Amino acid sequence: MAIITIVGSGMMGSALAFPARENGNEVRLVGTHLDREIIDGCRANDQHPKFDRKFPAGVKYYQIEELETALDGTDFVIGGVSSFGVDWFGEVVLPKIKDGTPVLTVTKGLMDTEDGKLLTYPALWKETLKKLGKNIPLNAVGGPCTSYELVAHDQTEVAFCGDDLEILQQLKKAMETDYYHVSITTDVVGIESAVALKNGYALGVALTVGVNQKVFGNDTLHFNSQAGVFGQATREMYKLLAFQNAMTIDNLAVGIGDLYVTVYGGRTRLVGILLGKGLNIDEAKAELNGVTLESLVVAERVARAIKRNIVKGTLKAEDFPLLLHIDDIVSNKAEVNIPWDSFTYRK
Repeated sequence: MAIITIVGSGMMGSALAFPARENGNEVRLVGTHLDREIIDGCRANDQHPKFDRKFPAGVKYYQIEELETALDGTDFVIGGVSSFGVDWFGEVVLPKIKDGTPVLTVTKGLMDTEDGKLLTYPALWKETLKKLGKNIPLNAVGGPCTSYELVAHDQTEVAFCGDDLEILQQLKKAMETDYYHVSITTDVVGIESAVALKNGYALGVALTVGVNQKVFGNDTLHFNSQAGVFGQATREMYKLLAFQNAMTIDNLAVGIGDLYVTVYGGRTRLVGILLGKGLNIDEAKAELNGVTLESLVVAERVARAIKRNIVKGTLKAEDFPLLLHIDDIVSNKAEVNIPWDSFTYRK
């Protein structure tokens, strides 16, 4: 049995408490400074307000002021913050974790640099750890997994990535159940890039749903257009993984699987549909007031990196018509006009 401390009581961090606790581990769920009401509710009801079932018996709940208590004696930490909490996690949580204690992060995203590179969040945190003079093994989880389906025990297949296979095997042993299946790999850049890239492209597929609802009505579903954009998204993700020197069939499979599940549920689908129906980005955000939209952040960052590399001559604009159009919609309030002709090819 391991002691597992989850920092961040959002939906995915909290969902991982289910396999962790059901596997016989001691689980401590810590809310961030934004999660106070969630932790109060968990203490009162043993249930996350967004889930339809109670936590497994024995999960312990902590407010952020009790972080050091929750970290005392822990075997590993799960980082459950969103992309917007990356800096906070590095500044507040990492300094309090004991040297040698592995971290497994669920945060999906990439950070672009001035010279057009795309960095994973573990790479950013490694720089933080260097400044702190700390040695904390950083690992991440990626793959097609929505929080509410994990809570429902739907069969889920993910990948844990990190620098040390022995540590990854320990994490797998602690977390894997008969419904939560874990591959392990040292290709951190590949897994983290694949699962981050899908965010912007899922938004693109959702645009077609909104366009069709606008034209044909909300009760009609059309799959040709969704599949067409999905196919183009696959092409562009393939090229971006190659740009990251991380193009393998396993990485692409993780990314495409995550793209599939994101298209069919969640916040990215909602904002994409609203944009497709004719709202501009500000109107769509207002409609979804209070909803965290990480997909927009990822799309903007990746598009910035693509444009910088187009100027440098290392990438071609004609290889990324979908993402560049998505960026135009998000950054410049352009009208949705999916560039279908740009998706065709002749060989």
